[in-house]
Amino acid sequence: MKLHIITTGGTIDKIYFDAKSDYQVGEPVIGELLHKMDVGLKYSVESALRKDSLDMDDADRAAIRECVLATDAPLILITHGTDGMVATAAALTGIAEKCIVLTGALQPAAFAQTDAIFNIGCAIGAVQSKPAGVYIAMNGQVFDADKVVKNVAENRFEVVG
Repeated sequence: MKLHIITTGGTIDKIYFDAKSDYQVGEPVIGELLHKMDVGLKYSVESALRKDSLDMDDADRAAIRECVLATDAPLILITHGTDGMVATAAALTGIAEKCIVLTGALQPAAFAQTDAIFNIGCAIGAVQSKPAGVYIAMNGQVFDADKVVKNVAENRFEVVG
């Protein structure tokens, strides 16, 4: 199995500096997390962007799509900010013969109380078991990319409708 991880920034990679919540999107954390967890699968990590997903535009989504198309890996995990995740998932539809799973975190991986590790674990399970297509793994669930929405008021992802 060959897993290729593409990082794009978002809350999962944020570093906070003070009580005013000043932050920057830092270096991707997923490689370090997987190393610490002694993950027993082969993977590669590529940093495509370092942006908050609220700052992403169509050009950024096109660049992410190009990264997916450029790798020969059939399994793709993308770490992404939660606010723009659904839009990026939509931009990735129609890529044949690849299973693409987007995940992120509602709290930075650097925080003691973070959902990052749980979401990454869920995404790694999903990318190994789902057929080709585009999915979002958040809040302990795996969603079809075209049937999910972020419920901002409840701070979670849900099936549309």
